[in-house]
Amino acid sequence: MIKEEMMLRYGAEKIHLKKGEVLFEKNDVPRFFYQVKEGDIKINDVNEEGREFIQEIISGGRSFGDFALIGDFKYLANAIAIVDSDLYRLGKSAFFKMLEENPKVHLNFSKNLAKRLHYKALMSAEIATYSAEHKILTFLDYLKHTIYDIQEEFGFEVNLTRQQIADLTGLRVETVIRNLKKLAEANEVKIINRKIYR
Repeated sequence: MIKEEMMLRYGAEKIHLKKGEVLFEKNDVPRFFYQVKEGDIKINDVNEEGREFIQEIISGGRSFGDFALIGDFKYLANAIAIVDSDLYRLGKSAFFKMLEENPKVHLNFSKNLAKRLHYKALMSAEIATYSAEHKILTFLDYLKHTIYDIQEEFGFEVNLTRQQIADLTGLRVETVIRNLKKLAEANEVKIINRKIYR
């Protein structure tokens, strides 16, 4: 997360998106660095049959769209607000200037980028080779340990719907529901009042 004061110093502006509003679409040319102040943004793609695959859900303090911005290629997915959301938007040249002039900010940004690349590699392997139960647990553990840094057993409350878990893991919602029940029976997760805990 880049501090708000730093981004504002380099000319970032605050923008508001309403639930369902599209920020950018696949194949758009990136012109801004985005960081969520409040809310949730999904990064998704939809195949020819209309099936959605959610690559990530970005919440407060996290950035997105930066792979394409830094790599200078078109977006590979869409960015859509899941709920009303407030973001910071910083122009491409100002973003690069900020990184060049602030090595500590650049290093922290690079570390966060590396974590996100690790997640993408991890989930690619999961989707390609492992069972549904394994995919779900790997995804939940990534959120628990890497994103939210929670260590206690069953201390992580999953604030995603079963459909969102399905979309994020490449599974069908029925498969997620069935396998979450199996995982609860095996004491890998707890389900209390329809809420999932890992």
